Amino acid sequence: MSNSRISRVERLQFAGNRLMVNALKLAIGVIPIRRPQLLVGADATRRLAEAAAERSLKKILIMTTAGMVKRGQAGPLVRALELQRITPVIYDGVQPDPTWEVVNDALELLQAEACDGIVALGGGSAMDSAKVVAVAAANDGKPERLVGYFKGRRKPLPLFAVPTTAGSGSEATIAAVISDDRTHSKSFVIDSRLTPLAAALEPRLMTGLSPALTAATGMDALTHAIEAYIGVIGTTETDRYAREAVQLIFRYLQPACSNGADLEAREALSIASYKAGCAFTQASVGYVHAISHQLGAYYGLPHGLGNAILLPEVLEFCGQSVAEKLAQLAVLTGLGEESEPEDILAQKFVVHIRYLNRELGVPATVAELRAEDIPGIARRALREALLNYPVPRQMGRADCEALLQGLLVAREPDENDSIDAALARVA
Repeated sequence: MSNSRISRVERLQFAGNRLMVNALKLAIGVIPIRRPQLLVGADATRRLAEAAAERSLKKILIMTTAGMVKRGQAGPLVRALELQRITPVIYDGVQPDPTWEVVNDALELLQAEACDGIVALGGGSAMDSAKVVAVAAANDGKPERLVGYFKGRRKPLPLFAVPTTAGSGSEATIAAVISDDRTHSKSFVIDSRLTPLAAALEPRLMTGLSPALTAATGMDALTHAIEAYIGVIGTTETDRYAREAVQLIFRYLQPACSNGADLEAREALSIASYKAGCAFTQASVGYVHAISHQLGAYYGLPHGLGNAILLPEVLEFCGQSVAEKLAQLAVLTGLGEESEPEDILAQKFVVHIRYLNRELGVPATVAELRAEDIPGIARRALREALLNYPVPRQMGRADCEALLQGLLVAREPDENDSIDAALARVA
């Protein structure tokens, strides 16, 4: 981004972002982040029910989608809770990009049934909405008043998670994202007590995911790991989680897309998603998320798909500021050797992601995007990033609008080209 493209206002905004980044660095060392009790394997749901019973819970609200109930995926959890003499109450109104209406409806049911705990069954939408319900139920007032940092005076109701996708990593995070259909905006509820007490990673619950959904959620987790790694407040611990997540996703995402019944791949991806969640809940994310959130709010674009489309574009924009980190990831994932120049290794990593998207059926454009919406999307995305994210390189309004304009015209790799050939050309 050249200086000529930065306005005086943007310079002041960037200075404010640096102050926010310094505050985040301080917070990482001060605020304790609880990790959930991690339960992995074929009996994970049963063990989660036992963990709930150990807390003497009597009635639990299961927050999930109508589709999960219809397909029978809620059945194992219901039976596991009943075996522990816990009464399950199902709320199946969760939708992608959950709204305040979902949160308020579920809260009303929880209060009417006098539930004393919550289990989120589903992807990030179920877990995010369940987090807000859990803290709202323990604190008087409207859930909307919880937007921001640590707004709940009392700790949330006991919360558990059974992820059915390997993408959001929400079972490991301290944040929830809620949409407002009227304002096309995303609101964040952030509290270190929002991490579920236990999370059941049961691969058989994910075997029915379509290749497209497997790809989108896997790329979502990859984005979490990469943005956490290239951000400027990462720690030794978050970097380790991020690297481990990237390795697992590079190895297992394509096998899981090719064979949805591959339990080894499903379990590996669920662990990768969790590790990526552990990384970004402390090290945060960046412009991929800031822009993807707005595309979701404007057009209902699935978050994982938006992240997948934007990831190579944002990495290219970041350029030299992330070259060292991307070069490290390229070596880690076998795309190159340490002896190669840093910039070449970084290019290889970005090229690989672009071609990986193609192999997974991820488009290079956003079909719903309208040129007249771009200024508003850019404005909202940059505001989100300035207030929340420790990005490695600052993006001005002109930069963001140019990046979005690029999503109107396909830049997909040649269908006859291969990843190996593309990497060879970089070298």
